[in-house]
Amino acid sequence: MGATRGTAVPRKIIGAWLFPAAVAALYAATALFSPAIAAQALKSFGALLANITPAMVLVFCLIFLTNLFIDRRWLARHLGKTSGVRGWVFAIVAGILSAGPLYAWYPLLGDLKAKGMRGELIAAFLYARALKLPLLPLMVQYFGMAFTVTLSLCIIVFSVISGLLVKAIPGIEDADAGGNR
Repeated sequence: MGATRGTAVPRKIIGAWLFPAAVAALYAATALFSPAIAAQALKSFGALLANITPAMVLVFCLIFLTNLFIDRRWLARHLGKTSGVRGWVFAIVAGILSAGPLYAWYPLLGDLKAKGMRGELIAAFLYARALKLPLLPLMVQYFGMAFTVTLSLCIIVFSVISGLLVKAIPGIEDADAGGNR
């Protein structure tokens, strides 16, 4: 008997669970042939999960707070199509000040993109993350002030170039975030 209207599982949901299901099947198959290797793999996965959980909790808290306090008009004014130079400065400074693993920022940036943040500012943010303020004194110690200042300026300039290259890609602003929104 066919599924009634509205009860069929959307293909998007099936696709989202396909990779985790395949990984679980590989763990199960490994456990059948070599329980010791499967146990070591699960132990490594547990360590990785424990390592990324605090960052992911922080990011999801930030997403919650942005949904709670940042409305679309504010975001459009500061990071949208009319933000101008202020948007670039905001994205680059935020990228420099951001902490934690890069992948932890993807959900928040995806949410901001869905609310109107320009793709070129996301690219500038991600590129500017290469510049870490806490590490600058160490860089000065090892490489000198002139090198540190020059490299820092290059990172800032190339974050803008990176954003402009993303902007130049036809249809990038029309594309949805990850094909699942």
